[in-house]
Amino acid sequence: MQKRILGSGLEVSAIGYGCMGLDFAYGSKLGSAESSALLRAAVERGVTFFDTAEVYGPFSNETLVGEALRPVRDQVVIATKFGFNIEGGVQQPGLNSRPEHIRAVADASLQRLGIEQIDLFYQHRVDPAVPIEEVAGAVGALIAEGKVKHFGLSEPSAETARRAHAVQPVTAIQNEYSLWTRGVETNGIFEVCEELGIGLVPYSPLGRGFLTGAMSQDTAFGEGDFRAKLPRFTPEALAKNQALVDLLKRIAAEKQGTPAQVALAWILAQKPWIVPIPGTTKLHRLEENLGAAELTLTPGDLAGIAAALAEIDVEGERYPEQLMSTVGR
Repeated sequence: MQKRILGSGLEVSAIGYGCMGLDFAYGSKLGSAESSALLRAAVERGVTFFDTAEVYGPFSNETLVGEALRPVRDQVVIATKFGFNIEGGVQQPGLNSRPEHIRAVADASLQRLGIEQIDLFYQHRVDPAVPIEEVAGAVGALIAEGKVKHFGLSEPSAETARRAHAVQPVTAIQNEYSLWTRGVETNGIFEVCEELGIGLVPYSPLGRGFLTGAMSQDTAFGEGDFRAKLPRFTPEALAKNQALVDLLKRIAAEKQGTPAQVALAWILAQKPWIVPIPGTTKLHRLEENLGAAELTLTPGDLAGIAAALAEIDVEGERYPEQLMSTVGR
């Protein structure tokens, strides 16, 4: 597996692993043994970068990841996140990035993960009630104490990222980025990453499964699958957005790959400091995703994709209105 550098020196596999879906958000849950087998298989295939968060579960995802990766701790980079209100194991409304809360979350995450240092600690969503300078300072203190190695932000505005970086260098920004979610190209995040030497970690690089070509307007989402609540996953939106999948299928046929591989290869081709973190619960999908690192898109391929994308209007917001208000702050 090829390696890439996030920030000023965090080396990770070119494709990471988003662990959220192991037991959260998609209506299905893998047990401890199944999760461990899949994550260890990822390590065996060269993946060194694993992403979790306290809110996934809440808490259970960190425990799964910690149990699976403990025997190979020296081979992997583990990222987790703080920033939500969680009481009694239940997510509450609102955000919480008060410095004392950040410290409490770090200590609890270290315990659940069974590690001595969090490799990358993201603010999960920007808390408008707490100045980002205070957040950066709190994480900086944890870094000074050796509890955290690197600081990250998830879904910040470009201005917020700059302000945070001035207090504590930001190693990575995690934003949604894929062929159908390209806001980072125009909202200043690309420029901030380039200028300040910050890595970009795209989550949902396969459009929450849509860009794999495995869905249609007739797809029914099971109980507990949060995609059923997303505007982009209504039958009407799925039908209209099929043009993206058709594009990927055409290129995949030319490249002897799959739509998922083309979608990931496209992301990798954008900048050398981008590391996508697709998730999966299936070994064959894991292997398919990792194969994207070996699929090369030529400048001609990329120009053709750009021209095709310019003719496609993506239908539907990526989140409901209430959640959209929490991104880009």
